[in-house]
Amino acid sequence: MIVDHGHVVGNASRAAIISNRRITGLSAAVIAELVAEVGPLWHERHQAKLASRPRKRAVGAGAKHQLVFVDRLLATLVHLRHAATHDVLASWFGVDRSTITRAIGEVRPLLAERGCTISTGVRLRTLAEVIDHLGASGTTGIIDGTEIRVRRPAAGRKDRDKFISGKSKQNAVKTMVVTDGDGRILFCSPTQHGSCADITHARQLGLVRLLEGGPAAEILADAGYQGLGAQTGGRVVTPPHRKFKKNAPDWYEEMHERQRKAHSSRRIRVEHGIAHLKNWRALARHLGRREHISDTVQAVAGLLSHQQTADLIPARQV
Repeated sequence: MIVDHGHVVGNASRAAIISNRRITGLSAAVIAELVAEVGPLWHERHQAKLASRPRKRAVGAGAKHQLVFVDRLLATLVHLRHAATHDVLASWFGVDRSTITRAIGEVRPLLAERGCTISTGVRLRTLAEVIDHLGASGTTGIIDGTEIRVRRPAAGRKDRDKFISGKSKQNAVKTMVVTDGDGRILFCSPTQHGSCADITHARQLGLVRLLEGGPAAEILADAGYQGLGAQTGGRVVTPPHRKFKKNAPDWYEEMHERQRKAHSSRRIRVEHGIAHLKNWRALARHLGRREHISDTVQAVAGLLSHQQTADLIPARQV
């Protein structure tokens, strides 16, 4: 497959961003695919927005965009990868801060809607699609919850305490991550308050219902999901329960520890997948508005899975 990046690179700064994978976390080939896929969607929504409001001038009249779509996409990618502030990006791209804020606000939802790529042209956007994929392919899935620190809600807000995590004792939101046995990202859920237990979040997402009435699929989970195994007919596999809480025989301690380590070694890949997600600094600690965090999580998951899939494809002809 021959990919021409000439239509993407317009100046030295843009070329430097695209050519250095450390800046965006994505290869030049993946960025070119994003431009071809997301660009028309952005243009369509922009035109629909212009046509939907009362106007005194024709659509297209007046001031023109200072940022072409490619630069809007690159600004969003740099923001997600390095948590660069809008002020820094505005200075870098030579525009006003509000222009960057508007660009990120328009592009980020489009990236979040793409879903996670599992092969060329095949994406998973919902948990139901993930369960169907696991059942059809016979692949073992792994689930785990991860927390993202957020700013403390303002004093007087009614649900202020809901953001306090019982695990980290910090203000946070959490998302449920699903990977395959190799640690590739298959799904990231919308975020929930940090005080929500992992098992409660899974139930709210409909995991029990999907496994009860869906295809046979094995899903590995940690002790935070104990109880789902009985509710799903054993399809969710958690670490073994301790039968002795005190004064356990030596033989039982050895057996339990061996079983626990065997289970842990099978599900460790989800921790690797979460680590790759947290390499995108926007998910290490979210300093923006909390209502945008779900789009941020799902956008990063989609971009990471796209790059993971591209890395598995033999080198393309450039």
